Amino acid sequence: MLTRRTLLLSALQPPPSRPNILLILCDDLGFGDVNVYNPKSPIRTPSMDKLAREGMRFIDAHSPSAVCTPTRYGLLTGRYSWRTRLKNGVLNGYSPALLEPGRETIASLLKKQHYTTGGFGKWHLGLGRAPKVDYSQDFKPTPLEWGFDEYYGIPASLDMPPYVFIDGRRVVEQPTGSLPDNGEVRRGPFWRGGPAGPSFQMEEVMPNTARRACAFVEKTKAPWFAYVPLPAPHTPWVPSKPFQKKSNAGLYGDFLEEVDAWIGRMVDAVEKSGQARNTIVIVTSDNGTPWDPRDAAEAAGHQANANWRGQKADIQEAGHRIPFIVRWPSRVRAGSINEKTICLTDVFATVADVQGIRMPQTMGEDSFSLLPTLLNKNASARPSIVHHSANGMFSYREGDWKLIVGRGSGGFTEPVTITPRAGEPAGELYNLRNDPREQRNLYASQPQVVARLTAALDKIRNDGRSHP
Repeated sequence: MLTRRTLLLSALQPPPSRPNILLILCDDLGFGDVNVYNPKSPIRTPSMDKLAREGMRFIDAHSPSAVCTPTRYGLLTGRYSWRTRLKNGVLNGYSPALLEPGRETIASLLKKQHYTTGGFGKWHLGLGRAPKVDYSQDFKPTPLEWGFDEYYGIPASLDMPPYVFIDGRRVVEQPTGSLPDNGEVRRGPFWRGGPAGPSFQMEEVMPNTARRACAFVEKTKAPWFAYVPLPAPHTPWVPSKPFQKKSNAGLYGDFLEEVDAWIGRMVDAVEKSGQARNTIVIVTSDNGTPWDPRDAAEAAGHQANANWRGQKADIQEAGHRIPFIVRWPSRVRAGSINEKTICLTDVFATVADVQGIRMPQTMGEDSFSLLPTLLNKNASARPSIVHHSANGMFSYREGDWKLIVGRGSGGFTEPVTITPRAGEPAGELYNLRNDPREQRNLYASQPQVVARLTAALDKIRNDGRSHP
């Protein structure tokens, strides 16, 4: 067990070489879902709260997209996904691979540095090259082609068929069974009907993948990289039996408390292996959570996205403002809160910087290293972020200013799109320092700011990169 004294003393020690990296990506975890971010929440998250006390918590962290597939691409490659063929929406369980042949990922980068690499959980970046994957055959490419020594998990979201486990290049069990449609769209125990392995059980997916991650951490000799894209708390909300009716916030609360418990078990595995001081642990989310008044009422008034406007898929803050916690006992100051604006694409450059790798022009095009910030050095803020909604709406953040290119949410919240009437502003402009809830549209009153931000966004979109 790491005590506060141990953490403080370790911060004074010389930096270790080639740290292990445990990267946990939750699915649809909202900014207000973690107790340390939202003390009023009725949901208990002791494991994530403890990591925040022992590390650094960012309060202006963002996913590059408000939905999952493009964020996963951006996280692993350091490149905005809208630069690929995927201009809106997400892939499904039968989609061909989105990652381009030869595209460097965090895993492939570390593998070249002699790391052992493993992935466990929800992939959702496509598999194979054909228009539709044949799950009766070995398929290629898989995560193994992008730097992972092993991968165990599911093809896409837990509410998308086929319902099978993948181990390397094969399904563990052929999808000879089926599951019927279940539940109401985007809420509760919802999933889409389709083929399934005969023994596939929804509530066992998170435990199965997290156990594999724990085993990898405990058995693998340093240095190692473990990427754990958990399938939760995304729908369906299916807590396993030990967590059912354990929270004070309904089915969602039960499921979220199970997420937190598995994060705790993975961190315990790191400590049990004796490698905690030389391991970077990152816990974050791929986007905000889909949340409406019915969900809040059923979850004892819980505000999963805190007070930010919108929800998952939206261009507004709740769509992409996320928790981001880093624990690195030998380097990161315990209990620190960081206000710098960051993006999940920055993890790629940070990993490269930790390894002393200078990135060429062909990798990490939209990634800025967080290492100086993590080490509490005089680090400049990220100059800007390009946000992207589910239907492909863009926004551009620079300092306190946020420009939205269009009107509406661009995602799940109605109205999705608004056609301006004569004399109405064509887009939206907010000063997030003065108006964090995005209530006062300054687009018409600040034409010079609109023009400057529009030109900066167009340049990033046209240049093929945002990092110099």
